[in-house]
Amino acid sequence: MAFACCTALASQCPGLAVALPDSLAYNKTELSYWSLQEATLRPSCIVTPQTSHEAASVIRVLTSSNACEDADFAIKGRTHAPAAGFANIDNGVTIDVTGMSSVKTNEDHSVASVGAGASWLDAYAYLDPLGKSVAGGRNGAVGVGGLTLGGGISYFSPRVGFTCDTVVNFEVILATGELVNANASHHADLFRALKGGTNNFGLVTRFDLATVDISKILGGSLANDISHRGAVFKAFADIASAKNYDVRASIVTGLLYNSTSKGWAVSSTPVYTLPELRPKIYEPLFAIPNISDKLEITHLHVLANETATPPLNWQFWTGTYSVSANLLDRMFDAINTTLYTFNPPEGIVWDIAFEPLPTVFTAPGAGKNSLGTSPDDGNQMIMLLSALWPDSGSNAKVHAKAAEVVESVNKVAREMGMLREFVYTNYADWSQRPLESNGGENVRFLRETARKYDPDGVFQRKMPGGFKLER
Repeated sequence: MAFACCTALASQCPGLAVALPDSLAYNKTELSYWSLQEATLRPSCIVTPQTSHEAASVIRVLTSSNACEDADFAIKGRTHAPAAGFANIDNGVTIDVTGMSSVKTNEDHSVASVGAGASWLDAYAYLDPLGKSVAGGRNGAVGVGGLTLGGGISYFSPRVGFTCDTVVNFEVILATGELVNANASHHADLFRALKGGTNNFGLVTRFDLATVDISKILGGSLANDISHRGAVFKAFADIASAKNYDVRASIVTGLLYNSTSKGWAVSSTPVYTLPELRPKIYEPLFAIPNISDKLEITHLHVLANETATPPLNWQFWTGTYSVSANLLDRMFDAINTTLYTFNPPEGIVWDIAFEPLPTVFTAPGAGKNSLGTSPDDGNQMIMLLSALWPDSGSNAKVHAKAAEVVESVNKVAREMGMLREFVYTNYADWSQRPLESNGGENVRFLRETARKYDPDGVFQRKMPGGFKLER
């Protein structure tokens, strides 16, 4: 049936690029996924609209043509989440929106209009010469669409909030194929729902984002011997829990474990959004003996242009916690105990990253987005557990081990009274329920808004990928 839908799309959308399996265009899209779980799915065809109006025609055919009645679909930008089915589909239609990747600004450069198929590097490379930027992803290869609809953490987030908080307008295609703008004046409920409600309401084709001023910034990393982890944890905790958080500071502290060498490493990326090589906020971190210091003053588009990781299997999992150096120490012990003897064929690399979620971060969007976070939660920290491994035959075992690791960490935090409810969507495993962590009032609002703009549940039923609202 999906093949009949592909035929209908080709005939009813003149000029639309419809790529069939094993064609050059089809293979190009399939090879562009960075997780093997997504790349191994095989849609019946891949369509690549070049404009929002062409994309609207695609949605219209998918939702109204008898030929597409049993054909499900997925939407692919530059991707963010690695889980199978979030941006691709077996035996359905994948809509590849990367052709819609334009970046432009209004006259005074206060708003950047970014196509849903753009990467953050596309945006930064365009805006940097203008002395402007947007609060986008830290890895430039990540897609604008997925990150923004799930919230979005940026180097600028302590100043302006989640990425979604900086959106002033969404251009979105509803299930009927109607193209609308959602902003504070028009479709204000949809505007709020899209700020953290993910892909439950329509196909967003353009994001209009408020810009921030930028010159050069401090970027790079510090690496320390694992024996200094206690000092690193304390420095991180002092920064993340500061009563007066420095809004120019954006730090990630990470643990890396290689199952083949059974070696641990600890490192930090103390970014500062001004051209200061040794900001005062990071002095305790600088005082710790390091293995390497790769910090430098650079441009954001240079810093964000990271080396691509070869296609591998990926695992994400997340949790949110109160900030405590003691908790971080105990987390490390729990993780090490759980992971140390696990060594699947061809090995696995685990990366456990901790990021501040201070009150200045959650303040701009409190009550205005659909994430449910607010300064009342206090200073917190988010953990991203990720894993990379080549052997697809180990996928189920890795998923089970990741669940075990997170439960061991959560048990420690729960015992200390430091486990928090918020589950950050963009870091969540497919088995987690991040939207429910936004709070009952927000969930009810999201469901009501979905019913209003998509009464037939097209983006719940026909587009199964991602985190769905239970209807």
